[in-house]
Amino acid sequence: MNATTLARAGLVAMVLGAAPALAQDQVAIPQQTVDPALRAKLPKEILDAGEMVSVNSGSFPPYEIVGDTRSVTGASADLSTALAQLLGLKLRHESVSGLAGILSGIKSGRYQMAEGPIGDFPEREDASDFIDFVQEYVVFAVQAGNPTGIKTLEDACGTKVAVMSAGSAERVIKKQAEACEATGKPKLEVQSYPDQPTAILSVRSKRADAFFSSQAPLTYFIQQAKGQLELAAVGKPNGFDNLYQGTVVGKGAPFSEVILAGYQKLFENGTYAAIMKKWGLEANMLKAPGLNMGGKKS
Repeated sequence: MNATTLARAGLVAMVLGAAPALAQDQVAIPQQTVDPALRAKLPKEILDAGEMVSVNSGSFPPYEIVGDTRSVTGASADLSTALAQLLGLKLRHESVSGLAGILSGIKSGRYQMAEGPIGDFPEREDASDFIDFVQEYVVFAVQAGNPTGIKTLEDACGTKVAVMSAGSAERVIKKQAEACEATGKPKLEVQSYPDQPTAILSVRSKRADAFFSSQAPLTYFIQQAKGQLELAAVGKPNGFDNLYQGTVVGKGAPFSEVILAGYQKLFENGTYAAIMKKWGLEANMLKAPGLNMGGKKS
């Protein structure tokens, strides 16, 4: 793991604090047995390697929590472990800087997949396929008491908003910044960061007024902040339609249908529900996984 990733792991520890081990550590997820029919559908090069490589851009709690080695915990890590057991493979994790690094690495074939979940949008489906397994909502994390009064996306005018670079939330908040300027409202300053821990730290240190991101990880960070932060603009569209998120693979990858079928089995045998409940993600559950759901009309 390179110096940047090691530094990021240290930042995660600082943001999360020295809290005792979470109850999730004691929750057992059912062990899967190899499904010979699914395994037989994998490409020869993957079977010969005996592993798939999953890329991440650092911690995205509670889905992916990257340690100081190539170990990853979280809901997505549990799901990918179960999938690997079904396929009789090892799953190796690699970290890169930012979402752009993930998508370019997938496109080039350097990595087979990004467990994610990563936002599925029609424009991204031009270069990648998404095996969607959660529905997400985008909200703000703000200082306790919401001193800047953010209740909707439009209320962000006149504030400093942190966001992850190259993500869908960055695109939406930058569009809102343009709208603030066009209507003569106070300037919205957008602060883009490469990962979640750095962005949330900017709010905790009051360099930013809010962090605009997915509700699930923000809820996790707020729990760790012990009353310092709260959610804002919950239950509002905030510039998004139905937002599906999932695992990313290369466009037309021959194993995308295998991953989808694997997820379907994990949904059907109760493993998916157990994982989502373990990490407090019941509100983000889908009834079934799907391929490229973001490009389909609701």
